[in-house]
Amino acid sequence: MTHIRVRLGALGLALLAGFAAPPASAAQDPAAAAAPTVEEQRLDRAAPQEILRRSGFDTVAPEFARALGAARSYAQAERLVERQGSRLWQRAVDRAQGRGPAAGDLSRDDDRPLYWARLGLTREVRQWQPRFDLTQAERTGLLAALERTSRGQDTIRYPHSKKIKRILVTGFDPFTLDRDVRISNPSGATALALDGTVIRTADGPARVETAVFPVRWQDFAEGTVERTLRPHLPRIDLFTTVSQGRVGRIDVERTNGAWRGGFPDNENLSRTETVPVTDPASQPQWTTTTLPYQAVVAADTGRFPVYDNTSVTEIPAGGTEAVVRPEGPTAGSTARAGGGGNYLSNEIAYRATLLRDRLGLGGSLPGGHVHTPVLEFGAGNTDPASGTVTDAQFVQNRLDIIAQVRSILTVAAEAAG
Repeated sequence: MTHIRVRLGALGLALLAGFAAPPASAAQDPAAAAAPTVEEQRLDRAAPQEILRRSGFDTVAPEFARALGAARSYAQAERLVERQGSRLWQRAVDRAQGRGPAAGDLSRDDDRPLYWARLGLTREVRQWQPRFDLTQAERTGLLAALERTSRGQDTIRYPHSKKIKRILVTGFDPFTLDRDVRISNPSGATALALDGTVIRTADGPARVETAVFPVRWQDFAEGTVERTLRPHLPRIDLFTTVSQGRVGRIDVERTNGAWRGGFPDNENLSRTETVPVTDPASQPQWTTTTLPYQAVVAADTGRFPVYDNTSVTEIPAGGTEAVVRPEGPTAGSTARAGGGGNYLSNEIAYRATLLRDRLGLGGSLPGGHVHTPVLEFGAGNTDPASGTVTDAQFVQNRLDIIAQVRSILTVAAEAAG
């Protein structure tokens, strides 16, 4: 697969340096740093800068850059990156849950300050020129640590008490940002609002832990989902991956497909292929939800209607053309889209449920995928060129989605027993 990081090769650096001067070390050569990624380049647009300023997150990257510039060794830099990444995640969670000052007039439930502040940090690491030699592998390791810590992926911890149920929820970054750079993702906002919270169910309390994932094909191919979830699935009581889906409705996806449909990711890269996983010889074309979808669909969880979505797109056994199957896949068919499509929302559901099954938990662990409604701006604020970064209806829509996902988790936890 094409790499999502843009780098200059060693030969190109040598040619740029010329033959008149001795070779420069990685620490001395300005070209040793990489150019900003496609995601990072969007950071300088007006809307992201306004979001950062109106949330108080505009100071995060400059403060990080000063601290990183003072690092005297890779070990120091690594500790700094992990600490600052964790602080960014916790700051975003605290803001979403009403702890501490709001530091700006942007609604607390907003997930976008975390997204854009993280890109500010990764850009600083990518372009950093340390005072010591830094290999490309070490820089890549710093970026990986920053991604992991600032997404809550390494802070998933539950109480030891067996009287408390354990629920794991995942969300996503904003995406389709070239269509509208103002976009927020309600699944990411839900993750921030619910992380570390306790849901009261008829069977007792349930602790929710969350993490957020990038909208990038390559990260998924490199196993970010499995690395994050594998340690926890054997010890939890329920999980659901969450993403933004259709307008005006919530879907509990019955079936997930092993196919990438090619829609561009946040790096504007496309992938059309079978979902790449370990041990592809045993890879199924389909996985299914074990969430108590009937109970969820029947319950009154909020303003948006909730559907048991059974439709898939398949190539039937012996066939060559893709067809839509409203009632689910037929025997021996090849996946072309799960109920949730063939983008990264389908893929995280496929990977999580495949991991569940490969761990031998398919018969005991309720888990699957929930698609939220599309988060819409208010009437009169739909033009990205002239609209504002927020409005009252936009905030209310997001709050309603968060509240309904919390209600769905409560129903699911109670129904799962």
